[in-house]
Amino acid sequence: MAPIEKPRGIAKILPMRSFAVLLIMFFLALAGPAMSDLVGHGGMVRSVDVSGDGSRVITGSFDYSARIWDFGAQREIAVLNAHEGPVTSVRFSPDGKTALTTSDDFTAILWDMRTFKVRHRLTGHRHKVMAAAFSPKGDLIATGSWDGTVRLWDGASGKQVHEISVGKPVNAVVFLSNGRLLATGSHDPMIRIWDVETGAISGKLEGHLMGVTALSVSPDGNKLLSASIDKSVRLWDPAKETELREIRVHDGQVYDVQFSADGKRALTAGKDGYVIEWDLASGKPEHEIAAHKRIAWAARYTPDGRFAISASSDEQARVWHLQTGDRVGQHVEAGNEPQPWLASDHPGAPLFGKCARCHSLKADGPSRSGPHFEGLFGRAAGTVRGYHYSSALTGKNFKWDERTLYQLFSDGPDKMLPGTKMPVQRVTDAKQLADLVDYLKILTAAKAN
Repeated sequence: MAPIEKPRGIAKILPMRSFAVLLIMFFLALAGPAMSDLVGHGGMVRSVDVSGDGSRVITGSFDYSARIWDFGAQREIAVLNAHEGPVTSVRFSPDGKTALTTSDDFTAILWDMRTFKVRHRLTGHRHKVMAAAFSPKGDLIATGSWDGTVRLWDGASGKQVHEISVGKPVNAVVFLSNGRLLATGSHDPMIRIWDVETGAISGKLEGHLMGVTALSVSPDGNKLLSASIDKSVRLWDPAKETELREIRVHDGQVYDVQFSADGKRALTAGKDGYVIEWDLASGKPEHEIAAHKRIAWAARYTPDGRFAISASSDEQARVWHLQTGDRVGQHVEAGNEPQPWLASDHPGAPLFGKCARCHSLKADGPSRSGPHFEGLFGRAAGTVRGYHYSSALTGKNFKWDERTLYQLFSDGPDKMLPGTKMPVQRVTDAKQLADLVDYLKILTAAKAN
């Protein structure tokens, strides 16, 4: 949670935008080749979210923009550039058809995820908007601001339908109990529960020692997780207004927390740059990842629970395989390694570009997030010496050949090898898949010069 700033009018923000954009472009030009998964922002990445089907990621940055990424290809799809201040939070709607961004410019924007155009601009707050949430059905939107209010908006029309006076700067909002209740976290230690229909306060959760930075609701809508700058995460039963567990988390302030899809684990991100997965029954860490050297502002599970995506002050969002702690999709420049697929007229060559991001052709080629392809056909699965495999491939009794590679991309890595580090990369067109497998065989059999 950043220090409280004095309120500033939008008129004072506007003149800064052109200058800020020029600075961003300048530093991006100096940055050189991208060296991690989701790179393109020119300022700290403050928030991240994953669509319900796992296909897209949205990131929000202090460079005034949000960006949409194809998770499987780790490729930027669109830049959402309509705010006049840093983007503070990003959220996908439950159906993935819209996304919501909030900003220091006192507004929230509802975006169409088909056209990537502004659908509605939500105006009325008198200070920076720090948090937003969709109701479970997506028909209602809540925004929380440092003006001490939460505003409720109609998800279809973008019209404000209610205002709740919290009385403290709001950092986090989530819907509870199938959308009937709303929880807020603020600069003070108290979590407040509100009746959505009446706007009346219906409960208070007390236990934190300092301000609350993030909230997450369990999949069944009945439990709540909170993160705080008091270095703890707490699990609550809102209906009984009781604390179920306290977890002392990071060596520093905790900025984000999220329930896993099964409600049994939690993901945290904090000032120390770590992303940690916790077992909520025991309160013990299951996986600890030194994700960034600077602040980790946010972390999100992918829907299948295999990966975490972290967002940081280092201007990057990164993808992590939770079981192994490995960074997924990190790529380097090819250096002197040949890139024959760029000049090939084989119909499978264009598809190989995605493979090249994570796999070197030769055993002595550049280190990438996937094992090298030298001798791929006929090679026993999970046997490249020195490569850190997940348990999905260790001890498997099959070889890579036309049949198994076809199955891998037809069924999807997550189906053929549950728990694998490989993101979902399906090729649904049978001819294209056959062409890719044929080209893989040719390419991995050739001697690179």
